[in-house]
Amino acid sequence: MVRIGLFLAFLVIPVLEIWFLIQVGSVIGGWETVALLIADSILGAWLVRREGRRAWAALRTAIESGRMPDKELADGALIVAGGALLMTPGFLSDVFGFFMILPFTRPIARRWVSWFLGRRVRSLAARSPYAPLFDGTAGFGRAGGFDEAGGFGGPAEAGRGRVVHGEVVDD
Repeated sequence: MVRIGLFLAFLVIPVLEIWFLIQVGSVIGGWETVALLIADSILGAWLVRREGRRAWAALRTAIESGRMPDKELADGALIVAGGALLMTPGFLSDVFGFFMILPFTRPIARRWVSWFLGRRVRSLAARSPYAPLFDGTAGFGRAGGFDEAGGFGGPAEAGRGRVVHGEVVDD
């Protein structure tokens, strides 16, 4: 799966970007396409700066209030990733970059990333030597992991796993 992703990232996506730039350039003209890319970059830089400040303020507020800043950290990561996509020349990468940065589409992107990473962690955990310690209801996405809304499941959900008996030894 990783090989297919790398193949898409480094070969197919740049070819699609170039093809789309040529198509746009043939419709509106070459200089207009370049001007549109520059305007897109300026708007993206302004938006990244504004949303980055908001995410930083929300992160500080969450830390000062003593709660886990999971949503704020995810938003910060999405803003950084969206900014990187906006820095690459091309309209298709800009669409995904704006999708990650805009405040009304970022929760959707956060849910998708949380879903993808949750699947990935569950698949890696199933292949680990510790897989027998977890049943189907515990693990990432349930007890202590990201939940379906993109948030971090708290201790209220933590007790659904298998009980491992042990003994506490004080030194």
